Amino acid sequence: MTRRHSGQWALPVPEEPPAEVDVLIPTYGREAELAVTLSGLAAQDGPAFSVTISDQTNGDPPSDHPAVAAMVRVLRAQGRKVRLERHLPRQGMAEQRDFLLGLANAPLVLFLDNDIWLEPGMLARMFAAIRETGCGFIGAAVQGLSYLDDERPQEQEPFELWEGPIQPERVRRTDERFARWTLHNAANLTHIARSLEIPDGEWRLYKVAWVGGCVLYDRAKLVECGGFEFWKDLPAAHAGEDVVAQLRIMERYGGAGILPSGAVHLEAPTTVTDRSTEASEVILDE
Repeated sequence: MTRRHSGQWALPVPEEPPAEVDVLIPTYGREAELAVTLSGLAAQDGPAFSVTISDQTNGDPPSDHPAVAAMVRVLRAQGRKVRLERHLPRQGMAEQRDFLLGLANAPLVLFLDNDIWLEPGMLARMFAAIRETGCGFIGAAVQGLSYLDDERPQEQEPFELWEGPIQPERVRRTDERFARWTLHNAANLTHIARSLEIPDGEWRLYKVAWVGGCVLYDRAKLVECGGFEFWKDLPAAHAGEDVVAQLRIMERYGGAGILPSGAVHLEAPTTVTDRSTEASEVILDE
């Protein structure tokens, strides 16, 4: 379903087929950033998607903020279903993601952090890539545009395109392939995309260690690989829960990053300040 244009906003929203993608947004605070994130979603056309926001803010929820409320109204006027959830107490990001995944029904789920703006057409490119390849996930690594003039050739050295079908890979933190994580620093992918000269609307897939912030999963494959149920084995203060989920999926179904990445990091301070436990070191065997 394409978004309804403004001339249709006052009309009743017709009954639409089920969403092809459930966009899942965990949030804590960050009213301004969440509003920008929702504005990026409002600029997307197909595929048909819904939005679920799980809020763990103490005090007034971000959805009460005028900018966030306005963007929720825009999405709904466009014909998108938006679900607002309050999910407390906070028990860590893995539990928050597990809660969101449990609310999803669509065959694909996009886990989108609350500080990312998507350029128009980004969701459609990711959707086309995962449908064409049949892999477990497609990630659009977030770009910090304050680093556009900061070229880092050494960090770009692990870059490798997928040639042919995406294959399963077993990657762990001790593996040399985990060094691919440097590709996602600063604006490295923006510089790599420039060198590839990818035509507008097209895309290329490359090999990753993992992707943070904006990842489109095949929901059935994610659930089959355990989803985020491992939150029960972690303290609330942890990081790297997305690393665990993606490494498990890569081992069975493969996964890839997509270029160009139109996922822009708003470069706000992190709200996950206690990272004393790295989830992959607890959950995964080497």
